[in-house]
Amino acid sequence: MNIDFHYGVIYIVARLAGLPLADATTVAHACQYIDDSTNKGILEFAGGESYERFATAHGMLDYKNEQTLEDRRVWAPFHFLPACEGSTLEEKYVCRPDSAVARAMVKHALQSRQQDNALHRLGITLHVYVDTWAHQNFSGTISAGNVVKSLKSDDCTAEQWKAKLLGYLNTAKDEVITDLADHLSKLGHGAAIHFPDLPWAKWEYDDGTGRHIVRDNLPDFIAAADMAHRVIRGFQSKVADFTQENGLADDVKTALRSLLDSSRSHNEVERSDLLCQQVAQGAIPGLREQVPRYIAKGEGSWKHLATGITDVSGDGDGKPAWSEAFETSDYRKFHDAVKTHRFIVTQEILPGFGLRLA
Repeated sequence: MNIDFHYGVIYIVARLAGLPLADATTVAHACQYIDDSTNKGILEFAGGESYERFATAHGMLDYKNEQTLEDRRVWAPFHFLPACEGSTLEEKYVCRPDSAVARAMVKHALQSRQQDNALHRLGITLHVYVDTWAHQNFSGTISAGNVVKSLKSDDCTAEQWKAKLLGYLNTAKDEVITDLADHLSKLGHGAAIHFPDLPWAKWEYDDGTGRHIVRDNLPDFIAAADMAHRVIRGFQSKVADFTQENGLADDVKTALRSLLDSSRSHNEVERSDLLCQQVAQGAIPGLREQVPRYIAKGEGSWKHLATGITDVSGDGDGKPAWSEAFETSDYRKFHDAVKTHRFIVTQEILPGFGLRLA
């Protein structure tokens, strides 16, 4: 899923679930920031203080530079949550929608709502949870099961998507492209390009194990939105078993389905902007308001507000001055929540389902 869902739809369901505007914004921002938090390592302050960060995503051209262990440390716990189903290790790594593992992850987060970064943890958890619908049948490690063959879609041909991808890859050196394409074909949904993330897409393909997979994204995206709404209601009511909470009203589902189906730009930011405009115009029953602007990097971002750093590349962090404000910042709370989430998923939840990741 892209920013139109991770930020826009999550903001919508959070507000409809009763979260105050500021809290809904924090949850939606954290949910989307998982895809934008690409800086890792130690942030050093001018006075000698330091703070550890963990990247939750990599740019597409970074796929080939990541070793299998790093794939598992990033893609599996944050984007392709293993369902732990099947008998072989490769089968257990596969992501399944609304799996028992995913529900256990959500319930753990809901039981930790007393922490000062509970909203950030909720947003992170929701990102991983809703991605189990979009990323189903793929895994966050190198696997033949991630291979996509004979891809077809009513929206556009695979050849058109390949041409788009190759245009992007032309920014890399020619000798890198072949290795990169080979790696992409076996990691995550790289070979499927963006088809899993397009709300309206209907597509089909043969995977590397010979299975024919047919996907219709829109019903899955609505199901994900409905369950995300239940999660947030559970957070509000302090109930860990969120599945018993009320889902989205039928008229909201109908409106949301229409919005996601009608905005068919292949530019995720354009889709997100249009969705937010429609919310401001009252397209969602029970919600008519301006959606706060999301700023991933640079001036006005969580990082900038916490440290004063505006460099968007991450290479020019320098050594900012530490202050007490850093400790209460969304940036610190988000990264601490990321570290907690990764530990709980990889060291407690997955081993409890018979899978050791890292």
